[in-house]
Amino acid sequence: MQQKVAALKQSVQENQQRLHQYQWVETQQITLKGEPKPPKQNLCKYGPDGQVQKVPIGEQQQAPPSGGRLKGRVVEKKKAEMQDYMGDVKSLLSMYVPPNPQKIQAAVQAHNVSLVPGGGGVVQLVFKNYAQPGDQMTCSFDTAAKKIQSLNVNTYMGQAKDVVTLAVQFASLPDGTNYAQQTVLDATAKQLQVTTTNSQYSKLGQ
Repeated sequence: MQQKVAALKQSVQENQQRLHQYQWVETQQITLKGEPKPPKQNLCKYGPDGQVQKVPIGEQQQAPPSGGRLKGRVVEKKKAEMQDYMGDVKSLLSMYVPPNPQKIQAAVQAHNVSLVPGGGGVVQLVFKNYAQPGDQMTCSFDTAAKKIQSLNVNTYMGQAKDVVTLAVQFASLPDGTNYAQQTVLDATAKQLQVTTTNSQYSKLGQ
């Protein structure tokens, strides 16, 4: 297991370095209480501080609310609540995607990692109490290609009763760089689903 975890950490670190050479388009589709919101797109790249910088693409202004001033205020309040919540969503996502080598190591030292062998050289590494007490992250790792195939996370936002699940599918660029192709976040208590798709990768300066 130590070997598998070491290979996973190395893979994550190398991929992060490679992704810093790219920019890409992030498309976010939000469905709230069964109602899809207009998708939003951002042009993304890593900044000097190692954080992803996002620039909105296209016209993403909402139409002004109809129905008078009071309804307008209610809509604005709901919109502000939604923006706050989406800020929490973003923070939560960043805890797990991409996996953090330091958190992986901390889980190993706390004996919070178990190994489930799979077929075709793919193993499942299960991390408990990875980013928050009581959470669980399952990483499907291709040991031959040294690449993450998928992540499945059971966690929560704020309170443990606000259960959130994450399903992340990874893909590879032509040069072998591994990236999170699609992330689906389900926050059942808020009846919220956020699907984030990353595409159109191009090397910076080309």
